[in-house]
Amino acid sequence: MKLKISVPKGHLEEPSVRLLQTSGIGVLGRDSRQLFARTNDPDIELVFVRAEDIPDFVSGGATDLGITGHDLVCENERENEVVELLDLGYGFTRMVIAAAEGTGINSPTDYREGMRVATEFPNLTRRYFTKKGVKVEVVDITGAAEIAPLIGVADLIVDVTSTGTTLRTHRLKVVDTILESTARLVANPESLKMKREKIEEVKTALQSVIAAEGKKLILLNLPESKLDEIKRVLPGMAGPTVSRVESEEPMLAIQVVVDGAEVYRIVRAVKRMGARDILVVPIERILP
Repeated sequence: MKLKISVPKGHLEEPSVRLLQTSGIGVLGRDSRQLFARTNDPDIELVFVRAEDIPDFVSGGATDLGITGHDLVCENERENEVVELLDLGYGFTRMVIAAAEGTGINSPTDYREGMRVATEFPNLTRRYFTKKGVKVEVVDITGAAEIAPLIGVADLIVDVTSTGTTLRTHRLKVVDTILESTARLVANPESLKMKREKIEEVKTALQSVIAAEGKKLILLNLPESKLDEIKRVLPGMAGPTVSRVESEEPMLAIQVVVDGAEVYRIVRAVKRMGARDILVVPIERILP
C-alpha cells in the first residue's frame, strides 16, 4: 500500500522539494505541469496541489501526509482532524491585523463595533474578533487585501506577512498578531495507525535534514597534551570524538559537530593550540 504525500505548489514548493531531495526521498520525473511524481522509494508517491487544499486532503484521507502552513491548518479548522508531526522551519509568516496610518487604530482597544475587516482568512478572523468580544463585518476577498483600507472597502485587514514590507509600502501598520506560522508535516490520524512505520521513516528522513541545517563537521589533528584545553572550546553535540593518530609525535584526531556560526571562533582557537590538518565539512543529514 503506497504512502501518498501532498506537496504544496506556490511559494512553499521550492523549499519543500529541496527538503525531499536532500532527505533522500527525492522527486523523480516531474516538470512544473505534472501533479504526480515518483520518489526514490517505490512505496511513496507525491501529489502536488495548492497549499490551501492540503489540510482538507489530509484530513479526508486523500493523502496520508502533507506539507502545508500551520496557518492554513487553522484557517481550514482542521487542528483536530490532522496531526502535526514536524515543524519544518521554513515558510515563516505572521497573520496580523493591520490598519491604515492616521486612522487612530493603534491597538485592539481601539476596535469598534461594526468595523469592516477584509481578509482571505474569514474563519480565523471571526474567531479572533469573537474572542475579543467585538462584532465586525468580515469582507471575504481573494488577494490584495492591503488595498482594501485605501479604497474604503474595509477599516482593517487580516493578512499574512513575513517582513512587513508590503504593509509599510501601502502605509499600513500592524495592530495585533493572530498567530505565527511555518510549514508543517501533517498526517491523517487513520494513516498514522495503518502506516505508522512508513510515516516514521519519512518523518525521520526530513527531521535529519532539519537537524543538520547550519551545522558543520570540524576535523583536526592536535597534540595529545592539548586534549583538556580543546574540550573547553569545542562545544559539539555530545562533546568531541577523539582517536589516536599513529605518528611519531603523540597526536589526537578530533572531530566535532558545531553550529556554522561558531566555525570562525573555533578554528582560531584550535590553531593557537597547535592544531593542524583542519577540515570544515558541510553536513547534509544528522540521524539520532
